[in-house]
Amino acid sequence: MRYTLRARGHPNVSARHRTTLEVTVDPQIGKTADCIIGVSSSDSVSTIPEEIKRAIRDPSARIRLVLRTENGFDEVRGYGHPDLTLDHPTDIVCRRSSYICGRTLMIGADKAACDLSEELVRDLMEGKELTVEIIVE
Repeated sequence: MRYTLRARGHPNVSARHRTTLEVTVDPQIGKTADCIIGVSSSDSVSTIPEEIKRAIRDPSARIRLVLRTENGFDEVRGYGHPDLTLDHPTDIVCRRSSYICGRTLMIGADKAACDLSEELVRDLMEGKELTVEIIVE
């Protein structure tokens, strides 16, 4: 099962956070927002189609987040969970930890913002378009 959304980079993207990465519908971020890699997202976790949400909540769900820019590519792998509410109106967060809140798309992620490829981060710092594909297996 796949779902694709669009976002953009921003000059304040630093991708230094060690435990999470985030995409938001908000058009602006501050300099301290070191987990946010994409702004002006076409979706938040609350607007992802219900069939995708059901698949994410399956106890055996494995999730891949495929990130693409003009010159960069990376992939984050993690897990779904039955307790994910997926109801936050502005954000999508991938977490290395098992912490769950309304913003959480996946837990147990194998990467955070600080682990993303240099080419991808460079494009995001330049404000280039970001394609985010959510794949639930």
